[in-house]
Amino acid sequence: MNVLVEIRKRRVALGVPLGELARAVGRSDATLSRIERGRIRPSYELVQRILKYLEEQEGLAAPRLTVRDIMNRTVVTVDASATLHVAAERMEGGAFSQLPVVSDGRAVGALSEGALLRALGHPRAHRIRVREILEPAYPLVDEAFPAELLPALFGHYPAVLVSRRGDLKGIVTKADLIRGLHGTSLRRTTPA
Repeated sequence: MNVLVEIRKRRVALGVPLGELARAVGRSDATLSRIERGRIRPSYELVQRILKYLEEQEGLAAPRLTVRDIMNRTVVTVDASATLHVAAERMEGGAFSQLPVVSDGRAVGALSEGALLRALGHPRAHRIRVREILEPAYPLVDEAFPAELLPALFGHYPAVLVSRRGDLKGIVTKADLIRGLHGTSLRRTTPA
C-alpha cells in the first residue's frame, strides 16, 4: 500500500484534523494536504514523524487489552480425586495438552499430558489419583490483568487461569493469546 494513501486513511479513521497533524509534525496544513494528495514527496524523516504521531493516537484510541478480552470462558478442569482414566478421557475428549486440577472448586495444580503418560505407564496406574501426580498450579490473574504481560508468564507456564473475586472464570493459553491478538497490537503506546 502506498504510504501516503495509508497516512490519509489512518488520519481520517482516527478523526485527527489535518491541522492537528500538521502542528504535531511541524508543518503547515497546506504542505500536509499536498503530501496526502501526492502532489509533493515528503522526506523519510517527515513520514516517520507522521507515522509515529498516528501510532500514538491509535494507542490512545484503542483500549489496553486485558485477559478478559482474550480468555476462553469455558474452563475444562479435572478434580484432584479423579482417576487417571477420567483425566485421560477428559484430555483426549477435548484435545487438551494440559488441564487445571481443582479441589473444592479451587485450582490446586495442573496436569500435563507428559505427567499423565508417565503415570499411565506405572503398574498400578488404575489406582493412581490425579492429586498424586500434580504439577504446580498455573498462575491465577484477575480479569483486568494486562494482556501485554502474558508473554512473560508463558515463558514459564503453558496457561494462565483467570478469576473474578476468587472464582475461576477463564483460562488463557498461548493459542488463545495468538487468536486474540490476530491483527492487533499487544502493547498500546501512549505519548509522553
